[in-house]
Amino acid sequence: MNILERLDAGLSFADEERMLLDSVRQLAVAELAPRAAAYDRDSEFPWENIKAINALGLNAMFIPEEYGGMPLSYRCYLACVREISKACASTGIIWATNFHAIKPVIQYGSEDLKSRILPRIAQGGLASLVITEPSAGSDATGMKTQFREDGDEIVIDGQKIFISNGDVADVYVVFGKWAGVESAKEAIGAVIIEKGAPGLTVTGTEHKMGTRASGTASLSFDGCRIPRGNLLAGAGVGLPVLLASLNKSRPSVAAHALGIARAAFEDAIAYINDRRQSNRRILEFQGVQFMVADLAAELAVCENWLWHVGGLVDQGVDDMGVEASILKLKATDLAMRITTDAVQLHGGYGYCQDFRAERLMRDAKITQIWEGTNQIHRQLIGRSFLIKEKK
Repeated sequence: MNILERLDAGLSFADEERMLLDSVRQLAVAELAPRAAAYDRDSEFPWENIKAINALGLNAMFIPEEYGGMPLSYRCYLACVREISKACASTGIIWATNFHAIKPVIQYGSEDLKSRILPRIAQGGLASLVITEPSAGSDATGMKTQFREDGDEIVIDGQKIFISNGDVADVYVVFGKWAGVESAKEAIGAVIIEKGAPGLTVTGTEHKMGTRASGTASLSFDGCRIPRGNLLAGAGVGLPVLLASLNKSRPSVAAHALGIARAAFEDAIAYINDRRQSNRRILEFQGVQFMVADLAAELAVCENWLWHVGGLVDQGVDDMGVEASILKLKATDLAMRITTDAVQLHGGYGYCQDFRAERLMRDAKITQIWEGTNQIHRQLIGRSFLIKEKK
């Protein structure tokens, strides 16, 4: 065993979680990974992968029992994200987005809302977290999508972009601002919009550098009407709901990035153990050994922090935003570095599609951008050390 294999072997999971993880690994190797290149090449949504994931009932792991779920630990969820993303980064995004979107419903939704929405997700439905707009990315207070009450209904008007699962979702968790509330922070709220709602239109999908099989859509809300019962967060409540949701989704992005990173690292190690130059295996050259040592050390440290942050979530710690930012920042920067070095270590083959190194490098880039750019996370981490001045 190398150090990374020992790290994996040392993880502690309940028996049912370990059995599920074994099934996910088998699925990833046997079905998800072999289909990944074709889905990427054709920018085709991986329906066969989603059907296979649903056959395992994976959505149930983050849905409470009373709504048809079989909840497991957050650490187990992160491990599943990593294994799926290692095999197919696009499929990893699609499945993880279900958790990102539905977590605020579980935490903050009314009993009526949960009883209507959560069983659909437990049974394999697709969910979408709808935040980003042309004028509002990392700064959510810049959102212009507007909610207003009209009798027993809520009317939504606005535009959203870069929405994962936006073209295929059954359930949309949409953040916007309540009309008539002056404070940009206090105005933020959230509602649930179901597929087929009048006034909801998918206006297009993006042609992307990487994760090309996952849908990234633009949405339009033109007088979109939903029942008042689909309210998730009213004025003054929406921003805390949004921030709490991001604290849970950012470790998931890190797990996604580390899955890509592990795939690239393992591919590179296999290649440089086999490929020879001047009658020596490439890994026998000291310079290459130093490169591998740095990558392995950083990967081991990042993965340890992943399990640490996952443990905080399982313990019910809510004030872990800085820990989540550190994890997201370091894991995604490392994924970009490892995939870039993997291309380098493959030489000319790394630049071609004969090996998946070039695809992994393309897939890694988005992890540094979505769920808050890494520049934003550096700002969040840095300003956490500001000492408040006494008035």
